[in-house]
Amino acid sequence: MGEAFVPDWAAPANVKALQTTRNGGVSKMPWASFNLGDHVGDDPAAVAANRRALREALPGEPRWLTQVHGIVAVDADWKPKTGEADAAFARRPGTVCAVMTADCLPVLLCDRRGSVVAAAHAGWRGLLDGVLESVVAAMAAAPGELLAWLGPAIGPRCFEVGTDVRAAFVARNPSAGAAFVATGRDKWLCDIYLLARQRLEQAGVGAISGGGACTFSESARYFSYRRERTTGRMASLIWLDGV
Repeated sequence: MGEAFVPDWAAPANVKALQTTRNGGVSKMPWASFNLGDHVGDDPAAVAANRRALREALPGEPRWLTQVHGIVAVDADWKPKTGEADAAFARRPGTVCAVMTADCLPVLLCDRRGSVVAAAHAGWRGLLDGVLESVVAAMAAAPGELLAWLGPAIGPRCFEVGTDVRAAFVARNPSAGAAFVATGRDKWLCDIYLLARQRLEQAGVGAISGGGACTFSESARYFSYRRERTTGRMASLIWLDGV
C-alpha cells in the first residue's frame, strides 16, 4: 500500500488506526501520489488503485463519507442511507471509520476499554458548530474514558483567517481567543489544534494526543488544499480488531 503511519497514542491494543500521507500511490500531479479522494478531479482509475492498495492493510472497506463541513455523526456499523456526514463511529470489530482531509483537522477517538471508536472531520466550520461534541455524544461512553488523537492539519503559523472566524469562536467560548494571533489588516493566525483541544476538554475528554504536524508547510508529506487548491486527500482510519 501507499505510505501510512500508526498514530502515537495510548489506545488499547484492540484499537487499530492508520494515517496516510501523500506518498506511495499512483496518482499523477497535482494529486501525486497516494490520493484517496474521488471528488477532487483525479483519474478515477488511479483513485481506485490507491484505495485497493489501502484496503490491503484494513479488515474491510472503509465507510467513506461525503463530508460537508457539518456536525452529523453516523453509525458506521450500519450503512447510512445518505453518506453526508463529518464523523462516524463503530462498535463492531472490523468496521473501519474514515475521514479524508487536506488541511482540515482529522480527529480519531476511542474509549479506554476498546469498545467504541470514531473518526471526525473538523474543519473550522464543523469545529465551531460542534462536530467534536456531536461525535463524543454519539459514542455514548463516559467522556472521561475517551482518548483522542489529533491528526495532521494546517499548523498555527500557516492558517490565516479573518476577524469573522475569530469573532465566531470567541462568541461561543471567550477562551478561544488564545488560539488566535493578530497579523494585521483584520487577519489572524489560527491554532486549530488548540481550538480542538479546548472543545474536547470542555466535552470532558482529557486524554488528547497528536497535533504537531502542519499540512501546509510539510509539502513533501501531506496534501494541502490551501497551498495547492487542486490536490489530493489523506485518510485517517480507525477500527476495532478482532474479526
